[in-house]
Amino acid sequence: MLNNKIRPQANEITGKIGKKIPLNPNIVTLIGLFISFFAGGLFASGNLVAGAIFIIISGMCDMIDGAIARSQHCRTRFGGFLDSTCDRFADAAIIIGLMYSGYTDPILGALAIHSSLTVSYIRSRAESEGIKCSVGIAERAERLLIIVVGSIIAAILGGSHNMMFLTIAVLTILSYITVFQRIHHVWIRLN
Repeated sequence: MLNNKIRPQANEITGKIGKKIPLNPNIVTLIGLFISFFAGGLFASGNLVAGAIFIIISGMCDMIDGAIARSQHCRTRFGGFLDSTCDRFADAAIIIGLMYSGYTDPILGALAIHSSLTVSYIRSRAESEGIKCSVGIAERAERLLIIVVGSIIAAILGGSHNMMFLTIAVLTILSYITVFQRIHHVWIRLN
């Protein structure tokens, strides 16, 4: 949802940046993944603000890798596959870090990971049927934004475990709503 509204402006800005970065976009994808792992480690150690900052940095890498590929005409099917795969690992690492630190319940954390993976799986499966499926209230950008904002608010509240539990609960609910929105979207197109 958020992606589709700001994507044209973001692509214009990141396209200019992408032309100036002499790196293979797959390298930038892997750098972003390792930054997400670091964010998960920061969350695991209880550092909410630093974890949120590194999610933002990882998100920038996620935007820049595609911009490099587009602006330097080096888009590949493998690059798209690698990017999508790394995103799944990154999402899980962040939530596992929050679970490890006790900021979220293990069952809720597992549901958050499951819902996140399912949102992405449905899109991938729909696209294998030839259906564009970038619909739903909580795509990846929104989910990461929820974690960033929730982490900062929790830190302001003195490391509130209740705030982080609420944050992950909201993320999980919105992700499952997105799952059902995507299932409905595909059902309409296949029937």
